[in-house]
Amino acid sequence: MCFFCFILLFLLIDLIFTLEPNEQNRSNEAFDYLILVNKQYKLPDGYESKVDLINVTNFLREERTHQIEKKTYDYFAQLKQKLYDEHNITIELDSVYRSVAAQQEIWDEFIRTKGEEYTRKYVAVPGYSEHHTGLAVDICLKINGTVVDDNDDMIAQKEIFAKIHEKLEDYGFILRFPIGKEKITGYNYEPWHLRFVEVENAKKIKSKGVTLEEYLGKWNKSNNIKINYLLSIMILILYLLI
Repeated sequence: MCFFCFILLFLLIDLIFTLEPNEQNRSNEAFDYLILVNKQYKLPDGYESKVDLINVTNFLREERTHQIEKKTYDYFAQLKQKLYDEHNITIELDSVYRSVAAQQEIWDEFIRTKGEEYTRKYVAVPGYSEHHTGLAVDICLKINGTVVDDNDDMIAQKEIFAKIHEKLEDYGFILRFPIGKEKITGYNYEPWHLRFVEVENAKKIKSKGVTLEEYLGKWNKSNNIKINYLLSIMILILYLLI
């Protein structure tokens, strides 16, 4: 009986480690357009030295310059043109790449002016913002000659965003924080926050109706699975000991 208990304990320990989030160590692989950076997964060390960033201009905001991953911008430009040609919808970059250092400055400023509790609710921890990747795109709209970028005002533009969202997969983008997936993504619905994952992946994610976390098999549901397995094994061990 003790021998079987030892085997079960060994399996229990192995299960704990196998269900832990996998390290995103892709240093020897090609550039990964499916990289996951969220509240649980940090930007991998050395990533910023690998991403091919280019400078682009937002002409809706007095020619403000942004940095964005090159392929992401190429497809964004195509999406932007398609929306204008077919629906007379004007979209533009509003927030794209932010370095970890820049996010740290934002974090420190909010800590100083708003306090830690407020900061943790509204500001991504440096190293854990998807904007570090250069693949995340926050857009703004131009409606009747006016730039619309306020969150509440943008959420109210349901018809416009419905037309935008239906085009995303054809250009390699997904809606990163959809309605009803808040517990998985960790963020509320943001119709303006797009993420480039390449066309093939975008089509698969859209057809499955899942988030990037679900598509990659990396979200907090694994914690519940882990707990259930652990409880089952513990109960079995106790039963054998009795």
